[in-house]
Amino acid sequence: MEKQDVKETISDSQFLKLLEDAKNRDPEALVQLVELFRKDIKRLSKFIYLPDEEAESEIILEFLEFVLAKERE
Repeated sequence: MEKQDVKETISDSQFLKLLEDAKNRDPEALVQLVELFRKDIKRLSKFIYLPDEEAESEIILEFLEFVLAKERE
């Protein structure tokens, strides 16, 4: 039996709602965003010269700072 690569996907409208909730500092939305990108974060952490957990933490921190940053007008 073949192992299938299951990727979590959500619609554009669901993603935009999740992003808007996260920008409004909804803790659950922030966690859902991080979980949505968890596999990408783990993969990218391999390219940073830090222990994996520390690299993942740095990526998550930068990601959340980016999401929460006020848009320039």
